[in-house]
Amino acid sequence: VQLQACGGGLVQAGDSLRLSCAASGRTFSSYAVGWFRQAPGKEREFVATISGSGGSTLYADSVKGRFTISRDNAKNTVYLQMNSLKPEDTAVYFCASGGPIIYRTEAAYTYWGQGTLVTVSS
Repeated sequence: VQLQACGGGLVQAGDSLRLSCAASGRTFSSYAVGWFRQAPGKEREFVATISGSGGSTLYADSVKGRFTISRDNAKNTVYLQMNSLKPEDTAVYFCASGGPIIYRTEAAYTYWGQGTLVTVSS
């Protein structure tokens, strides 16, 4: 299983970005996909997750109302639309694939992408 995250970049506070996570090697629509992030000097943290069908989602409180996770199973891709970005959103963002049930915990995700850097300037 391979996951490829992309879409990061340097933006200003208040701007938007959309991250993509393209998957291959498994029946994509059967599994949850999560986004996590790791800021410099901090531990990796949960951002959002979506079920295989796309019908269930969970968000971290810090991004709720600003970020939206979605998926296009025909394209084997999960998206993270990030609006109203803040400097504290600066981090490397990782996508990960797990089992069929959505979880906030890293341990529930077996396959990880390489990460894409998001930098938000003030």
